[in-house]
Amino acid sequence: MGEEQSLRQKTAKGLFWGGLSNSLQQLLGLLFGIVLARLLSRSDYGMIGMLTIFSTIANILQESGFISALVNRKNASDKDYNAVFWFSVSCSAILYILLYLSAPLIAEFYRTPELVPLSRLAFLSFFIASLGIAPRAILFRNLKVKENTIISLSSLTLSGITAIVLAVNGFAYWGIAIQSLVYVAVVVILNWYFAKWMPSFHFDFSPIKEMFGFSSKMLITNIFMTINNNLFSVLLGKFYTKQAVGDFSQANKWNNMGHSLITGMINGVAQPVLASITEDTQRQVAVFRKMLRFTAFISFPAMFGLSIVSKEFIVITITDKWLVSAQMMQLLCIWGAFIPINNLFSNLLVSRGRSSVFMFCNITLSILQLITACLSYPYGITMMIYLFITINILWLFVWYFFVKREIPLTLSCVLKDIAPYFLLAATLTASAYYITLGIRNLYLSLLIKIVLVVSLYALILWKLQSVIFRECIEFIRKKI
Repeated sequence: MGEEQSLRQKTAKGLFWGGLSNSLQQLLGLLFGIVLARLLSRSDYGMIGMLTIFSTIANILQESGFISALVNRKNASDKDYNAVFWFSVSCSAILYILLYLSAPLIAEFYRTPELVPLSRLAFLSFFIASLGIAPRAILFRNLKVKENTIISLSSLTLSGITAIVLAVNGFAYWGIAIQSLVYVAVVVILNWYFAKWMPSFHFDFSPIKEMFGFSSKMLITNIFMTINNNLFSVLLGKFYTKQAVGDFSQANKWNNMGHSLITGMINGVAQPVLASITEDTQRQVAVFRKMLRFTAFISFPAMFGLSIVSKEFIVITITDKWLVSAQMMQLLCIWGAFIPINNLFSNLLVSRGRSSVFMFCNITLSILQLITACLSYPYGITMMIYLFITINILWLFVWYFFVKREIPLTLSCVLKDIAPYFLLAATLTASAYYITLGIRNLYLSLLIKIVLVVSLYALILWKLQSVIFRECIEFIRKKI
């Protein structure tokens, strides 16, 4: 009983700090994003958007899935962390040299010569990030969510201020690239500070061999997920214009900020907590279902609500020059509502050491979306987004199929856990959308939509005596 209480307290504390961290991060990101979107052009964002897939894949290659491998390792030692540190730094140095030499090829692919110097600067960020992988794994494994909150907020603040100063002084897209470098550098420095760990010059890579079976599958999976998540930017950059890439990047940025608030909160505790109780299947089922209900309770109203206020939000905050991105954002947020739930299912598989299943699911999804995108791009961006939404929502049942093989979880239980929140959020947001159709004042429309959805959602859950809702209220009261 004491162990269960301890786990519950750790989970609640992790969710609290994760929620606080991600809320403040998104608030800071919102403020800096608004200022920068007003200062910079659609083409500026398009230039950086074209490079995102390359730098993200490079980040994944130098991390190689070892953070998840270290978390799942029963007794991770200093020897393990030291091996991961030197392996990551060595790989990232080689990768940076390769990408530096490949910069002219990337520029030629997009027919944009300015990308040569820009890419060589931007790619420095993943080499700097490799220096912080081992200490970051230490903090993550030990559920140091409070420390991660401080790290995230500090890095966001310093990098955001840097970007604004550079944008005001006419640095355009260079400012966004330098912002990323500052962000990564601050994260690495603070990871080292809080982890209280130092590498040794004893080069023993035997732990890498032991972890590689698990980590290699995570690596391959993350590469395909990155390709999948950045597919639009590549296709738009190749077949459309820099402005189209900028519009999509802007829309996807706000969508990502929305669902990242939820996934970041859940990710901070899901894998470590679920991994700690793999021996007790029934207990793991109970913990997973509670996390599933909490995720649905937050995700559906937040992302559906963000979808219906997309136009008002974009025009009020970053002006109507980004109006095209508002239409994209409206659709992307429907997709975003399901991402935290899919993410929770994948976390359970990883916690049970099923990295091969995790890999198979994500590779199959990525290939399916790649084929869909290549076939549908001639019909326009909107059609591509519609198809992506449909595929990702239906993929939830694929995740469920594999999770059911690991734990005794019925489909009726899954639907029972998420359907009430989905139906209530969908009904309220749709009603708010149609009620405000005749209102021309954007500020008034935004206010009415938010008040209607938030107040009615809370009132109905309170009247229905929702356990998750009441527990959240009680926990917040105790913290206050």
